[in-house]
Amino acid sequence: MHHKLKHLYIGVDLHKHQHTAVVINCWHEKKGELTFENKPSAFPQLVKLVKKLAKKEELTPVFGLEDVGGYGRALAIYLKDNGYMVKEVNSALSYAQRKSYSTTQKSDSWDAECVAQVLLNQLDTLPDANPQDIYWTIGQLVSRRNALVKNLSACKNQLHMQLSYQYPSYNKFFSEIDGKTALAFWSRFPAPHCLAGVTEEELTQKLVQMPVPPVKREKFLRL
Repeated sequence: MHHKLKHLYIGVDLHKHQHTAVVINCWHEKKGELTFENKPSAFPQLVKLVKKLAKKEELTPVFGLEDVGGYGRALAIYLKDNGYMVKEVNSALSYAQRKSYSTTQKSDSWDAECVAQVLLNQLDTLPDANPQDIYWTIGQLVSRRNALVKNLSACKNQLHMQLSYQYPSYNKFFSEIDGKTALAFWSRFPAPHCLAGVTEEELTQKLVQMPVPPVKREKFLRL
């Protein structure tokens, strides 16, 4: 008996809030389907269904997941901890499987079935799922950094816009408008009228107290 005849193939379409699993046999016959929430307390529902089908067919289940380092990380760890064989299916393979049909379908159920078909067809070449915390952690840090950079750029663009209203020639005052001295000046003097009554000595004293080199103060006295 060929070893592929001994398995039950479960493809899982992974999403942020819920997953959809489709179970097929070696003849590509659909044996079951389940949609469940993406939380550890819901994972036993999938195991219960698979155990029931595997016992009925007398087959060993094998799971195929696409994103084992993202939305499928928790499920992959849960299945491996419970002794199941879990394979990582490259999303390009499942996409090619969907496109191989003359009529293109798009649903969570069909996506999961395509993952299961890839799992069956390439069982011997697919790598074992190996979700590692270090890569997940690095991914989280990169995503966080990208969000911070995006927010910083948005804030800086807003500062440019507001300064152009009050100080049309603001780019001549500081080499970096978001430097410590510059930010201190914008905060203390948000508009030219705030400089009324401020002497050159007073402005000089405020600027030299900043931790960065003072700017050309005479430019402010011409406002």
